[in-house]
Amino acid sequence: MRIGIIGAGQVGTTLSRHLALVGHDVSLTGLLVEKTVRAVAAFADVVVVATPFSRHRELPVAELVGKPVIDTTNYDPEVDGHVLDLDEDLTTSSELVQTHLTGALVVKAFNAIRWEHLRDHAHRDRYAGRLAIPVSGDHPRAKKTAMALAEEIGFDAVDAGGLARGGRKHQPGTPVYAVDLTASDLRARLHLAT
Repeated sequence: MRIGIIGAGQVGTTLSRHLALVGHDVSLTGLLVEKTVRAVAAFADVVVVATPFSRHRELPVAELVGKPVIDTTNYDPEVDGHVLDLDEDLTTSSELVQTHLTGALVVKAFNAIRWEHLRDHAHRDRYAGRLAIPVSGDHPRAKKTAMALAEEIGFDAVDAGGLARGGRKHQPGTPVYAVDLTASDLRARLHLAT
């Protein structure tokens, strides 16, 4: 599969290495050169957004229509500036990404794990104490794709629900954010049936 990663920080580069290791054709770019970002978005079957949340409006729209877009961003008012609708919990950061990316299939994933643990705990088999990754989205095909990618690189994917309700369950400040959990423990904390 062709995977484009927009954001060359710790999460983006870590995911690019893991996904390439399991055989995907990965293209990684930062947000500095718009032409390159558009080329990566057009090239990809799936796009991972690993930029600061405040930069989501710089993402290309037309090139992402109909494609799964895995949003790894988190809203941080100290970094992103205050967004009233997020501060008042009227929406989620991923819903705002979806609003910008009209026609894309946005899924929230890889946002609740520390990047060092994403780096160090990948490529484990099912019997080696795999960590779980919560995944939220409104588009079944896109969610299935994100969950499959998490599984391929050695994590257990847990369906946390839709983009709004599910995304709220694994954003910063929740009981599962930046906590290493197995799939059964994650489901319990998310109050999901096992």
